[in-house]
Amino acid sequence: MERIPSVDLKDFLSDDPDRKQKFINDIGKAYEDIGFVALKGHFLDDELVDNLYSEVKNFFDLPIDVKESYEIPGIGGQRGYVSFGKESAKGKKEGDLKEFWHFGQYVEDDEERKKEYPDNIEVKELKHFNAIGKQTYKMLEKTAKYVLRALALHLNIEETYFDNYIHNGNSILRPIHYPPIIQEPKNAVRAAAHGDINLITLLMGAQGRGLQVQNHDGEWLDAIAEPDELMINVGDMLSRHTNNKLKSTIHRVVNPPRELWGTSRYSIPFFMHPISEMKLNVLDNCIDENHPKQYEDITAGEFLNQRLIELGLKK
Repeated sequence: MERIPSVDLKDFLSDDPDRKQKFINDIGKAYEDIGFVALKGHFLDDELVDNLYSEVKNFFDLPIDVKESYEIPGIGGQRGYVSFGKESAKGKKEGDLKEFWHFGQYVEDDEERKKEYPDNIEVKELKHFNAIGKQTYKMLEKTAKYVLRALALHLNIEETYFDNYIHNGNSILRPIHYPPIIQEPKNAVRAAAHGDINLITLLMGAQGRGLQVQNHDGEWLDAIAEPDELMINVGDMLSRHTNNKLKSTIHRVVNPPRELWGTSRYSIPFFMHPISEMKLNVLDNCIDENHPKQYEDITAGEFLNQRLIELGLKK
């Protein structure tokens, strides 16, 4: 496989059962083979995307002391600003060459759940930043819901199996800024090789080179989306829940060639997490004599906590 497969969510949402089934087959095969797809037909419109990039650039252009005033201690970087070099990939000492912001869940109908999550942080300097972030979060969450419904059908479980687990889930929208590189990085890259923690990740801003995906032969493939596509990949939670039937693939963001060091890169992943009490125990129908159970029972909350400690975001 030399390129990431492309699918169109409008096929799944159509009234044509053949189009719907083809989407299920195509995305299922892609996630079994490489763990990534490029997806058209999502719920983000061009105006929202343009507004979001504008607001994100405005935020990262703020003076460093203003940005750092939004870095909240004691919450493992789960909301607000995380400064340059703070996060490192599992097992890597060097911090990634990035700074980022976190928007979290907007709980509307569950007071107990609301207490579980840190509050979203309001940026006073930018009038539209938070509203645009919330709107984007909602549209990506809606897109993710239908992708998971297709995957449920591919796995021969009930179509809405994931719905209750992702409603008010601990999902995160992360606008990332990879600043210009001003000196030779010592073993550091924009994002070191890693797998994602969550169920699935929806990535905006995968146009142009940088993001690379490792295939089963250990080769690195460029993952480049069209302007109207999101790159969507399987995370470790979904991989272990399906006994690695759906693959959580190692990926990275490499540094650009030296002549492009002076440029910023922006990317905006949405990490779809379930509620913390979801059991990630291997699904019964993903176990057989050729595929024995590979993972211990664990909840999503326990797994997330382990990984945040490994990433250096939590003590």
